[in-house]
Amino acid sequence: MRLQMQAIHFDADPKLLTFIQQKMDKLDTFYDKITSGEVFLRLDKSDNAKLHTKLLEVKIYVPGGTMFVREQGTTFEEATDLAIDTLKMQVKKFKDKRNKARAPKPVDGVLQTDEVAVITEDIED
Repeated sequence: MRLQMQAIHFDADPKLLTFIQQKMDKLDTFYDKITSGEVFLRLDKSDNAKLHTKLLEVKIYVPGGTMFVREQGTTFEEATDLAIDTLKMQVKKFKDKRNKARAPKPVDGVLQTDEVAVITEDIED
């Protein structure tokens, strides 16, 4: 998957970027039609200047839609793991909805198929 990563107001470590790329590539096992994605890394400054929560935003593009998740954690790795778990659920749900839309729909409780049934009756005179 082609992934564009942006670290906002800081320089991200290349090890962190490869970690995120490896984790995001695992999403292809759940749905192989993911075209691209964007990852935004931010430091969320709270009232205490020593404590920075890490904010990770991910946007995934698939044919027919996009998926977005925003997670925060004490480290970017933790936030990435949380985001991946959420994205797995979203991808599975999207795939299920897409497959159900393409499945043949039952009419009056009977599944329609392409086969034609010929019914003959013996009529007695």
